[in-house]
Amino acid sequence: MTGRELQDQGIRPLVLVVMGVSGCGKTTLAEGLHNLLGWPYQEGDMLHPRANVEKMAAGIPLTDADRLPWLRACHEWLLGRVASGQGGILTCSALKRSYRDLLRADGAADIVFVYLEIPEDVLAERLQRRRGHYMPPSLLPSQLATLQPPTVDEHPVVVHLEETPADLIAETIGLLRQRFPERTPERG
Repeated sequence: MTGRELQDQGIRPLVLVVMGVSGCGKTTLAEGLHNLLGWPYQEGDMLHPRANVEKMAAGIPLTDADRLPWLRACHEWLLGRVASGQGGILTCSALKRSYRDLLRADGAADIVFVYLEIPEDVLAERLQRRRGHYMPPSLLPSQLATLQPPTVDEHPVVVHLEETPADLIAETIGLLRQRFPERTPERG
């Protein structure tokens, strides 16, 4: 199914931030949504300054000050997608409310956070198996300690662990379709 076909079925272009701690499935979900919807996709990890990557690779948790340039780069990407009106998908841990507030600032208030809520034991197992990523499993406890799950007033789309990536993607699309239906033109 193409992005246009899905849009015709009731999914209007949105700017999404797929969020959660490392190992929750952000990239898998974002790539699946991108492939089905056709909206531009940005892997948030690619926006980290080199110093952040080196720090995490060394097993050192990032501070709020470390994350600020990265969050600003994510915010700029989101603003561009909002301005385009054509949707977009960004992966970003967005662990704290203050980070999400920064991402939504200055004209990006309509972005939608898609929060992947995954049990800690599943996260630990996934991180142990993951290869080729700079963040070691030893940093999961610091991410969990930092995490402030989005609250009802932030209007998140909350997705829980599913059997397969296809199930996760299908559930997310269903939730988006329910919450953000295609707008129909007003008739005069």
